[in-house]
Amino acid sequence: MDLKDKNRWGLTRLLRSFVYAWSGLRYVLVNEQNMRIHLLIGTVVMTIAFLLDVSKLEKVILLLVIGVVFSLEVMNTAVERTIDFITNEYHPLAKIAKDIAAAAVFVFSLIAVIIGLIILLPPFIAVLM
Repeated sequence: MDLKDKNRWGLTRLLRSFVYAWSGLRYVLVNEQNMRIHLLIGTVVMTIAFLLDVSKLEKVILLLVIGVVFSLEVMNTAVERTIDFITNEYHPLAKIAKDIAAAAVFVFSLIAVIIGLIILLPPFIAVLM
């Protein structure tokens, strides 16, 4: 193992990677309106889940779904910023790449809404009756 391989591991490198990740997350939260909307909706959904006393498994499923939406939004932002870095000019392929990345968030957000309704609607209806 040469010195180069030795520097690939270590607590300092690990901690630095967490700092970079936190910086990226902070950037998305501050600069992306859609991420703030996802955060608000996710918080509301989890609050409702606790108020309706849904099962632990259902709460875990909701958290997982919310986490995937957040992750997709982060990746969408990364794709958009990368394309913006590569070209300042309008290019149809750049637009297509951005649109596809946004579509990934949109598609899973629709799935997340369906999952949320499947989990939360029955206990909500039960409370009303």
